[in-house]
Amino acid sequence: MLHALLYGELMARYVTTIPSSKSPEEAFAYMADLRNFAQWDKGVIKVEQVSGNGAGLGTVFDVTVKGFGKSTSTLRYTTTEYDEPTNVLVKGINTLFTSIDRVTITPTPTGCDVVYDAILTANWIIAPMNLLLGKVFNKIGDTATRGLRKALA
Repeated sequence: MLHALLYGELMARYVTTIPSSKSPEEAFAYMADLRNFAQWDKGVIKVEQVSGNGAGLGTVFDVTVKGFGKSTSTLRYTTTEYDEPTNVLVKGINTLFTSIDRVTITPTPTGCDVVYDAILTANWIIAPMNLLLGKVFNKIGDTATRGLRKALA
């Protein structure tokens, strides 16, 4: 346990499934383009594309999120998997946190199901925060899920 605390092996995870009336292609295009994050996640202040044009493998985005109090934090996200229209994986990193977000899209008779699976880990010196991160991450995730339900309706 001490090893896990010291080296950040504990993590916070949030998984949600959103039924959508959008086609799998429409939902994938929306979710894979990180510039849309700020439209559905109230915790996201802004998104700037650093490399690439829109969604795609290897694209890079700086995502600025609300921190504690009035602070902000920017994570640099890179698209590491891009399998249109079923799977996208992005990894965001800064000095404090690492976030790995996978979106999986499955066709349904009325559109698709969008599964958002996010793992957040505190890095280095703040790694002991991983014990508390789960509760905070669940609140953030629940708020984002409400916005995502509206965006994918």
